[in-house]
Amino acid sequence: MRTTPEQRIRDLQHFGEEGGVVPVIDLAATATFLNPKDMEQTFLGEKEGCYLYSRHSNPTVNMFSQKMAALENTESALGVASGMAAIACTLEQLMSDGGEIVSSLTVYGGTYALFKNIFPKQNIKVNFVDVEDFSAIEQAITPRTKVLYAETISNPLLKLSNIKKLSEIAKKHKLTLVIDNTFAPCLITPADLGADIVIHSCTKFISGSSDMIAGVICASKEFIASLIDVNHGAVMLKGPVMDARIAHELYMRLDHLPVRMKAHSVAAQFLADSFLKNNIPVIYPGLKTHAQHADYQNAINTGYGFGGMMAIELESAEKAMHLAQALQNEKFGLYAVSLGFSRTLMTVPAITTSSEITADDQQKMKLSKGLLRLSIGYTGNESVMLERFLKIYKNI
Repeated sequence: MRTTPEQRIRDLQHFGEEGGVVPVIDLAATATFLNPKDMEQTFLGEKEGCYLYSRHSNPTVNMFSQKMAALENTESALGVASGMAAIACTLEQLMSDGGEIVSSLTVYGGTYALFKNIFPKQNIKVNFVDVEDFSAIEQAITPRTKVLYAETISNPLLKLSNIKKLSEIAKKHKLTLVIDNTFAPCLITPADLGADIVIHSCTKFISGSSDMIAGVICASKEFIASLIDVNHGAVMLKGPVMDARIAHELYMRLDHLPVRMKAHSVAAQFLADSFLKNNIPVIYPGLKTHAQHADYQNAINTGYGFGGMMAIELESAEKAMHLAQALQNEKFGLYAVSLGFSRTLMTVPAITTSSEITADDQQKMKLSKGLLRLSIGYTGNESVMLERFLKIYKNI
């Protein structure tokens, strides 16, 4: 019987040093070797299972990483300092001698800027394509292409990547398929659909409290080991390691991640259904009006809903900002970047989180200036929140 993300998390158990039901936080920056020869062998990569230095590995970070691997159904994982560190280190490790990446055009603005402005300086060329156009993807692949990159659910347009089809293309051309699953923990398991590497900004839903910056890379044991190799590892040598305190906090929060994701989905579905009934132009995967609704139904794990992310189309950025400000004053939500918080967060991506994307590419991806992105929280009564929204929206 296929296990669920929730069950895989539950089945992973760690104990404290004295048998406590929760693990301890190991803050040691360095570890003692009783046999000096073991340290030598660890540096040479000949000995596994030894803790050397916390930039290389840390017991608490490893426990969090194991729990993330369980969530994403991968062999291994590695917690890092941020979501951008997860993206950058993953791709730099795969592209150590340069080459090309084929990437979805519709990605987070910071990812776009990294790909467009930083990677070319490292002899890494990124070809942006419409990830739904499989013919365009294949046409963009060259002999130098090594990676196919996409987001499970695109930021901010909420389009679903067909990971099974992308995996088929990647295997056909011997590429590594890297999927950013930040918008969809529990909802979708990319590794089950053929992804080779799954990354998250743990700052978002994994944390759930908007109080820390963190990231994770979920992949094969071999790839994770390569990231911390003392001679060639991008994480080991560039140093964006996860602090043990952050790792422990995230480890504890993963137990209630499935409950939180269900709560986000329930609140978002209620609001999306209500917006639709009130003729508000809403984009939400759980609505039959979403062009990929059926595809979502086929891809999602049963029982978690369609997530907490939605968007509303308005005529201009000014009108979207005006609405958001009024909604904030009415205590519907907060005008802030990021997502996955217990309270609703709102932003206008075209001029904020996607502002790094050129005007031409925003037009190609059909990102309108008046798109208001909503990360729906689960605090408060949904009917009261709807009443507050409609009160403001009707007067905008």
